[in-house]
Amino acid sequence: VQLQASGGGLVQAGASLRLSCAASGRTSGVAMFGWFRQAAGKERAFVASIRWRGSPTYYADSVRGRFTISRNNAKDTVYLQMNSLKPEDTAVYYCAADPKLYGDFKHEDTYWGQGTLVTVSS
Repeated sequence: VQLQASGGGLVQAGASLRLSCAASGRTSGVAMFGWFRQAAGKERAFVASIRWRGSPTYYADSVRGRFTISRNNAKDTVYLQMNSLKPEDTAVYYCAADPKLYGDFKHEDTYWGQGTLVTVSS
């Protein structure tokens, strides 16, 4: 599975952005898609995830209520709608695909896309 993230940019605090993650290849083998972010000098952190089939979504406490993860199976694309952005949301955002439903994106079979930079100015 190949993942291509896009949609990052420079915005002011309070603005919105929508990230996209286009998947190609054997997406039929994917159970979960997720978004992670890595700020400068920090470790990569979980942001949100969604089942490729089914409804459950999961969010980090820091983004719950502001960010929404969604998917379009017909387009093999996962989105991250980010509203009310804060300077602390500044990071490189990565999308990931996990073939395991409860793998938590932590094993060697996880696919990762290249990052897209989101910068939120105060």
